[in-house]
Amino acid sequence: MASPTNYDKRPHHHPSSLWFSSLNLVLLLMAPLVVFLLLVSTLSPQHPSTLYPLSFSSYRSSIVQEPTFNNSIVNGSFTDSSSLEAETDFFAPNVPFSDAIMEKETPQLEEMSKNKESEGIVKRNSKLERIEANLARVRSSIKEAALVRNLSSIHQDPDYVPQGPIYRNANPFHRSYLEMEKLFKIYVYKEGEPPMFHNGPCRSIYSSEGRFIHELEKGNFYRTQDPDEALVYFLPFSVVMLVHYLYNPGNFKTDAIGRVVVDYVDVISGKHPYWNRSLGADHFMLSCHDWGPRASSYVPHLFHKSIRVLCNANTSEGFNPSKDASFPEINLLTGEVEGLLGGPSPSRRSILAFFAGRLHGYIRYLLLNEWKDKRDPDVQVFDQLPRGVSYTSKLKDSRFCLCPSGYEVASPRIVEAIYAECVPVLISDNYVPPFSDVLNWKAFSIQVAVKDIPNIKKILMGISQRQYLRMQRRVKQVQRHFVVNASPKRYDVFHMINHSIWLRRLNIQVRDFDHS
Repeated sequence: MASPTNYDKRPHHHPSSLWFSSLNLVLLLMAPLVVFLLLVSTLSPQHPSTLYPLSFSSYRSSIVQEPTFNNSIVNGSFTDSSSLEAETDFFAPNVPFSDAIMEKETPQLEEMSKNKESEGIVKRNSKLERIEANLARVRSSIKEAALVRNLSSIHQDPDYVPQGPIYRNANPFHRSYLEMEKLFKIYVYKEGEPPMFHNGPCRSIYSSEGRFIHELEKGNFYRTQDPDEALVYFLPFSVVMLVHYLYNPGNFKTDAIGRVVVDYVDVISGKHPYWNRSLGADHFMLSCHDWGPRASSYVPHLFHKSIRVLCNANTSEGFNPSKDASFPEINLLTGEVEGLLGGPSPSRRSILAFFAGRLHGYIRYLLLNEWKDKRDPDVQVFDQLPRGVSYTSKLKDSRFCLCPSGYEVASPRIVEAIYAECVPVLISDNYVPPFSDVLNWKAFSIQVAVKDIPNIKKILMGISQRQYLRMQRRVKQVQRHFVVNASPKRYDVFHMINHSIWLRRLNIQVRDFDHS
C-alpha cells in the first residue's frame, strides 16, 4: 500500500487548469473553420431578401382561393414565416415589422460605418440603398396606417377616398396607393422588336395584356429611362403574340415559345446587371394568355422568383400569391372602352341568374349539363343564345351573373358582370381573383364551389333582398378598379395592376454592396 507521503507527491491538477487546457485545444481546432466561414460569407453573392410575405397561407381547395391577410402589408401585421428564403432569419416571430427592420438593419449599418471610418473612406449611398431606405419607410408607414380599422381612409384625396367593406382595409390601401404614385418607377427593357415584344393585342379577349404593354410603352405613367432608379424591371414580351407567331397547332408543342423567353432573359442578363443582382426577383412579366405560366416555366428563376402578373392565376399550376399577381381578363372585341358601364335598377332585373358560353373545360360541362336543358326561367344557362337575343341585355336583366372557369381559371365574365352591375358568381377551383390583396371579394360577389353547381338556385334564392341590394351597390362601387380608360385615370384597372406589382416589390429587399 502506498504511503501517505508517496500519495501526496503525485502530480496534482487543479480542475480549472484542465478546463483551460481543453478550451485552448478546442479554440485551436475551431480557428481554421471560423476563418473559412468568414471568407465564404464575404465572397458569396448577395441575394434578395424576402422581408415579409403577403399572407396567402389559408386556402379552400374546392372554391375560389381567397387569401388570408393576417400578415399582409395592407393589414400591417408583419411576422416571420418558415417559407421565407435568404436572410429571413433576422426576423423573430411576432416582432412588429418596423422593429424588425431596426433590429436587422441597424447593426449592419453601424458595422459598415465603423469599417468606413477605420479605413478613412467616405462613400456616398448608392441609388439602390436610397431606394431600399425609401421602401423601408413606406413599409413602416403602411403598417402604421393599418392600425386604423375604419371603413374609410383617413387620408385626403381630391379624386377618391377608398371606403366601405369592398376593401380589406381601406386606410393602408390608400396610403400604399399614394406612396406608389410618388415612388414607383418601372424600367422597360429596350431589347426585342415588335410584334412579339413591346406590343400586344388590344381588341380581343387578351386586351388586358395588350393595353398594359401599350400604356407602358407610351411612358406617361411610372416608366423611367434610368434603370438605376427603377424599382422593378419589365420583360416586355407578349405571350399572346409569341403564341400567334410561333405556335404550330399541328404538334401541340410550346418549345419554340419557351426558347424565345430563355433567349430573352439570357440577353438582358448578359447586357445588364439587374437580373443577376436579384435573380429576377424585382423583374416582372405580364400575360393574359392561358399559357403565360407555361411560358415562364422555361426559365426557373422567372417561374419561382420573378413577379408574374397573370390572368391565369391558378394555384394548382404554380401561381404563388405572395409574389405573383392576378389581374383581370377583359374582352374588348372592338377596342372601344366607352359605354361599357351601367344597367337597370335592381327592381327591373327579372332574371335570377344567367350564363351563356360554349363548352370549354370541365366546370362549364357540369354547369351546362345541369342547367342548360332545364329551361328554368330563374336560372338561364345557354351554350349558345337564341337568334336575336342580346348577350349584353341578358347580363343587364340579371341579378346574378354566373362566371364559371373555362379551360383555365380566369374568365372575362367576371368583369362583364361588374360592368353590367350584375353580382358575379365565381365558380372555380384554385383561383385567386384580381386585386385580392386589397379587395374583399366576399362583399360584392358570390363564390360557389364546383360541387354545389346543382344547388345554384337554392343558394341564390337564399340571399335576402336586403343583402342582394347591398352587394349590388358594392359592385357599382368597385367598378372604378376594373374600368379601362382610353387614358388611364387614378384607381382604374391600369393603376390597380401597377399597385399589385408595387406591393410585391415591397415584399423583397435587393442588396448590392458594390458601391465603387
